[in-house]
Amino acid sequence: MQRKLPLAVAAALLVVPLTGSAAFADAPEQIVNGTFDSGTDPWWWTGNAPGSVVDGRLCATIPAGTTNPWDAIIGQNQISLQAGESYRLTFSASASVPVTVRANVQLADPPYTQEISEAPALTPQAQDFGYTFTAAAGTTAGQVAFQVGGSATAWTFCLDNVSLTGGAPPPVYVPDTGPRVRANQVGYLADGPKRATVVTEATTPLPWQLRTAGGALVAGGTTTPRGVDPTSGQNVQTADFSAYHSQGNGLTLSVDGETSVPFDIGANASYEKLRADALSWFYTQRSGIAIDNAIAPGYGRAAGHLGVAPNQGDTDVPCQPGVCDYRLDVRGGWYDAGDHGKYVVNGGIATYQLLSAFERTKVAASARPDRLADATLRLPERGNRVPDVLDEARWELEFMLRMQVPAGQPLAGMVHHKVHDQNWTGLPLDPAADPQPRELHPPSTAATLNLAATAAQGARLFQPYDPAFAARLLTAARTAYAAALAHPAIYASTADGNGGGTYDDADVTDEFYWAAAELYLSTGERQYRDAVTASPWHTADVFKPEGFSWQFTATAGRLDLATVPSGLPDRTRVRQSVVDAARKYLATERANPYGIAYAPTSGKFDWGSNSAVLNNLVVVATAYDLTGAADYRDGVVGGMDYLLGRNALNQSYVTGYGERSSHNQHTRIYAHQLNPALPNPPSGSLAGGPNSSIQDPVASKLLAGCAPQFCYVDDINSWSTNEIAINWNSTLSWVASFVADQSEGGPLRASPCSVQYGTVLDLGGVFIAQATVRNTSRQTLSDFRLRYAYTGAQHVELAVNGTATQTGATVEIKPWQSRLRPGDSTTILIVGKVPWGPNTAPALFTCA
Repeated sequence: MQRKLPLAVAAALLVVPLTGSAAFADAPEQIVNGTFDSGTDPWWWTGNAPGSVVDGRLCATIPAGTTNPWDAIIGQNQISLQAGESYRLTFSASASVPVTVRANVQLADPPYTQEISEAPALTPQAQDFGYTFTAAAGTTAGQVAFQVGGSATAWTFCLDNVSLTGGAPPPVYVPDTGPRVRANQVGYLADGPKRATVVTEATTPLPWQLRTAGGALVAGGTTTPRGVDPTSGQNVQTADFSAYHSQGNGLTLSVDGETSVPFDIGANASYEKLRADALSWFYTQRSGIAIDNAIAPGYGRAAGHLGVAPNQGDTDVPCQPGVCDYRLDVRGGWYDAGDHGKYVVNGGIATYQLLSAFERTKVAASARPDRLADATLRLPERGNRVPDVLDEARWELEFMLRMQVPAGQPLAGMVHHKVHDQNWTGLPLDPAADPQPRELHPPSTAATLNLAATAAQGARLFQPYDPAFAARLLTAARTAYAAALAHPAIYASTADGNGGGTYDDADVTDEFYWAAAELYLSTGERQYRDAVTASPWHTADVFKPEGFSWQFTATAGRLDLATVPSGLPDRTRVRQSVVDAARKYLATERANPYGIAYAPTSGKFDWGSNSAVLNNLVVVATAYDLTGAADYRDGVVGGMDYLLGRNALNQSYVTGYGERSSHNQHTRIYAHQLNPALPNPPSGSLAGGPNSSIQDPVASKLLAGCAPQFCYVDDINSWSTNEIAINWNSTLSWVASFVADQSEGGPLRASPCSVQYGTVLDLGGVFIAQATVRNTSRQTLSDFRLRYAYTGAQHVELAVNGTATQTGATVEIKPWQSRLRPGDSTTILIVGKVPWGPNTAPALFTCA
């Protein structure tokens, strides 16, 4: 709403000619990127006036038919002003038709009190404007806003050389880190590790007290000095209260005169919620479908990129000039990160991790298949008898299939690297309102191998639920792998970064290894097995200190070769390599006073460091699944502390989890910080996290010289530290699912039986297997069921000496011998079919 200029401000306002600016020549600059040399950040605009840099200026097409000046705005927030100080606003601007606009310096939030509101008359010829004023009030939440609405006709606005100088130098940025006792703000498993980090000048042990929400003292002890933490520069100590097991809400830990934010003990319910939130987050990132507000309350919106004006859409997309002469329907998929682009290499690893989280339910003793079954997530496909996590992964797989070059075209079978806007857009911007043309970018070997890997993985997982889709996936995977072999060195250009990220990768040997591994696991074919064993990555160390990522995927292949049953000759060595790597990551976590399972060789934190931490925890969790050793499970549970508040900033990096959680992540869709009518990111959104390179203007201005853990700011314009991304939420989903499966920690319940399973007869499509069940407990088993899941395409037709049913990949057999005394056994013959792929034995059996 437009407001009258306050009298005090009007009295202080002074407009002077440009020649009067000499007094401000050495004054501090309050505007970031006023010349647009660094793109458009941190400038923002309303959704009806998206801007882009054209010939070094920020230009935007202003729509016809708006009523008020403030119906279309271009601006910058977080302007600091000091009461009584003089400031000078200067800029150059032009309009394609003569028009008068408003140039305001004001509060960014209600009541939008104005320090200055001028009405420059613009012409097609660029003009310089300058205004001087004395601030009536001090604020750190000011705004420079160019209100350009109210015209009956459409026109183009261009802006350059924006400057606001004056005032005292801005104060040195000091983040609000809250109490010096840093704990997991969500909470701790009752029978799991419980540690907090204390920032203190003391070098000798300090007493700690654990109190209930009512203030009752329930535990105490002394801290362990840890010295100066190199990732934060802080002198710290560790408080370990793992010996306390009673459940409760709102507990606090006090040390050195400071008290932590409240947390729970007995937090498994929170991790169950986090599993669902982190996985349901992908629905709100979907492209090409209306987001139903009833499914995602507060996040409903129109379908994006379906060709409805002014949106250019993804249903009929041309290639960049000179790339191809066809057009593709590439609708669907997930918006990758803060922009509206869709990238196959990022989609590949994100899809892999969702599929992997589901496949873990077939091979891991601690997994809870019921928690990733149908109707467990907030999706429109609930109730279709397909596990929801597979439904969500399919949304991206369908998009990736559409990105494959059609038969008969040059590079047939290869996959286009990405699709996104022709030019960068600004924040905020609803996907349905994006007016930019969309373009297919050239195919790449990396993208092609990402499809080969994930489609092969998906084929074996979808076979029990949708055989036709599984066959389509397998065909696409074979085609893509063959195309990559024929074109092994087509790389995404490092210069192709206008309108979207480059996602360039000039070494795809790791992608070849990953794709061959998934194809081998799904088909059992010798050609793919030989490609796996011939790869230099098969015997190399694929577990880097920096973790795996979209740019290095050999680790994904290694993890699946270790966990999915197969006839790989050296599978024992492969499994041991995972355990050895987990031991190193666990040592890294224990050595860090904040419990961070991440120590890059450079000593600096990378872009998306939070996902690197989590990917390392995936390796540690896999070691637990392989060995059952509690140290690995506790390493994952304790490793989550860093993400949820036990860090130098006292910041939970997951929206909605913890008293001090990130909620202003960089995204065009959930831009509440810029437009209060829009929501913050959904609960369960992971922020990218500390990034020592601080590439964006906001971070560069605030965080210069930061220690690694301090290279983060929860600001929507800090895209280098605070973006959201599908591959960051995918690894959060995987680890959250693992932790939720651990109940409240403690030893895993032992199975009351052992099972010996083997194939008696295999006729190539029809098989007979034998399962001998022995009661290894001290109690008689009565009326029990044998349960297991196939990791391939096997389907049971009948059983002898038992009654078998199969739902999806899960088989349940009721033995005819319904009672087994301790030490007794019974043998069941199983008759089944294998339409394609290997007939490997199941990895996990349970009796209940």
